[in-house]
Amino acid sequence: MHRPTRDHPLPTPPLLLTPETMTPTTSTDWNALADRALAGDVLTREEARAVLAAPDEQLLDQLAAAYRVRRAAWGNRVRLHFLLNAQSGLCPEDCGYCSQSAISAAEIEKYPMLAQEKILEAADRAAQLKAGTLCMVISGRAPGERVFGKVLDAVRAVREKHDLKICACLGLLNDEQVARLKDAGVETINHNLNASQRFTEEIVSTHTFDDRVATVEAVKKAGVKTCSGGILGMGESDDDVIDLALSLREMEVQSVPVNFLIPVEGTPLAEVRQLDPRRCLRILVLYRLLLPTQEIRISGGREVHLRSLQPLGLYAANSIFIGDYLTTQGQTARDDLRMIEDLGFVLETPEGEPFTGDPFAGVPEEYPRAKLPLVEV
Repeated sequence: MHRPTRDHPLPTPPLLLTPETMTPTTSTDWNALADRALAGDVLTREEARAVLAAPDEQLLDQLAAAYRVRRAAWGNRVRLHFLLNAQSGLCPEDCGYCSQSAISAAEIEKYPMLAQEKILEAADRAAQLKAGTLCMVISGRAPGERVFGKVLDAVRAVREKHDLKICACLGLLNDEQVARLKDAGVETINHNLNASQRFTEEIVSTHTFDDRVATVEAVKKAGVKTCSGGILGMGESDDDVIDLALSLREMEVQSVPVNFLIPVEGTPLAEVRQLDPRRCLRILVLYRLLLPTQEIRISGGREVHLRSLQPLGLYAANSIFIGDYLTTQGQTARDDLRMIEDLGFVLETPEGEPFTGDPFAGVPEEYPRAKLPLVEV
């Protein structure tokens, strides 16, 4: 695994195409690509590369085409997820992008599995913010039996108290663990592929791409909703961006979180700078065209990299996290809700229907922010 440092950062691969390095010789008909996506066809690799390499003056046309595909499956609804870091740090893995990994020197809060009382408080907040899904995440390679039992108890307690869907992200899981989570009331299990098969070995050595695939396949086999996505902007090539999306499509993943690397101080990828707002939007357009019916969630890095162009991302994606992330701060819930309202979009209920009430009802003007850094690039 190549480890970037401050003096020797991960190089930008030669296959990373940008409007500055590649101008298409012929103009691509983005609406024609949308038609093909709606018909269930897969874009060719050349077409996918063209999406990522298109000049800025075509970006609005690309977003309009992606929005046609998004609207066919999701209308103007936006799903809200609330992220709970139920166990932080203390992870033995060596993922170069992660502030919780064994090789990270990032100054983050580290703690064992939260008490059930704290988890229920987070569920209260998720419901208050109109989230349909509580995403319960623990750090580590795979859960031990003691922690796993606490997760099951917490899931049952949340389900008894709230009409919230539960997504569990617990690391590598086997068939028995997936079945127990399903019985406890977990609707969705997340395990991100994070990168293409080729690029995985560049960012981690303690597990393989196939290890991650095996967990996603176990979830799918059990009839539990699959959630898997990636982190973009780690130094991967355009073909890696494309290959990750194609892997997710082939595995029939139902929910796809798209993270943009947050270069946290103290991690090996802290100096990697590969993204700007327009690049992020092109990635979202590509993923909508390659994953036409999947839930696509703009996840970590939304505020950091999309910045003032955040609203445009929802013309391709149909979901966001409301509140903070695992170890970094997000924008306020009211700002998220106002953004959705200003777009003319509506929230989605846990049942998948348009929310008809006042999205701001019960949402405080201010609330105590988590002690998390707000990263800027």
